[in-house]
Amino acid sequence: MFLRKRKVGKKVKYYLIHNYREGKKVRRIERYLGSNLKPKQLEKLKARAENIIQANIKELSAYYHELSLQEIHQYQNLEKNIQIKNLAKIDWKKFTQSFTYHTNAIEGSAVEQKEVKQLLNKNIIPEDADALETINVANTINFIRTTKEKLSLKLINKIHSMCFKDTKSFAGKIRKVDVVIRDQFGNVHHRGAHPKRVNTLLKDLLDWYHKHKSTYPPLLLAAVVHNQFEHIHPYQDGNGRVGRILLNYILIQNKYPPVNVRQQDRIRYYETLQTYHKTGDLKTTIKFLLNQYKKMGHYRKVKK
Repeated sequence: MFLRKRKVGKKVKYYLIHNYREGKKVRRIERYLGSNLKPKQLEKLKARAENIIQANIKELSAYYHELSLQEIHQYQNLEKNIQIKNLAKIDWKKFTQSFTYHTNAIEGSAVEQKEVKQLLNKNIIPEDADALETINVANTINFIRTTKEKLSLKLINKIHSMCFKDTKSFAGKIRKVDVVIRDQFGNVHHRGAHPKRVNTLLKDLLDWYHKHKSTYPPLLLAAVVHNQFEHIHPYQDGNGRVGRILLNYILIQNKYPPVNVRQQDRIRYYETLQTYHKTGDLKTTIKFLLNQYKKMGHYRKVKK
């Protein structure tokens, strides 16, 4: 890390600069310390900024997995008992109703399960944002199961826009503000990427996906995209729902059955994300998703 001074009129502004390597690329973090600082002030602010920068680097590190053939084979073995159904034979109406309820409930929607069915069957009129988002998420599921669009930033923004049409002013727009995820006690669980880095990190993620989509088993591929998307947290709100829809988009593209993360299992789901954020571990996520498949009847143990 090094200090940089910039003279602006009668003021001398101080910045702490740090260059670091992320994968094959060199990134830069610049933090403003203040202007016309006295030596003691400067040292105090510099020490504080160093700690913040190091924490940010650790928190925002990208886990882009380059697995060996042996490791890929191990993940394939974890996936081998997924029952690959003909997607046309899946009861999409039932899945859409269930997924829509659970994925919205995880994020605090007040719409009850029976109301989801009524809304999607047009038996009641949506009267608030939660009800509108119920319809929006269901429409988005119908979109991803039939779309031929390739995974791109345009598609990701489109999914966000569809989910939050008429409920959020920033629907489909990458955030320009910082975002921090806290628990009910106010403790910080995760910091999203700095707004200036979001587009670059999403591009890196898309590059990783297109590089590995033909060699990585589908559930592993989908899990990396989902977890890294949540790690970046590119939107001001709605990242959880979009991330779970992206997870299913990739599964469907690979002829895998969609998976439903149940509201009852949200604590375990959050724990898998925390494990990934802290260590880059994916097996915890894979095992959780296989358990969700099992509850849906899409996973079976083969007798030896």
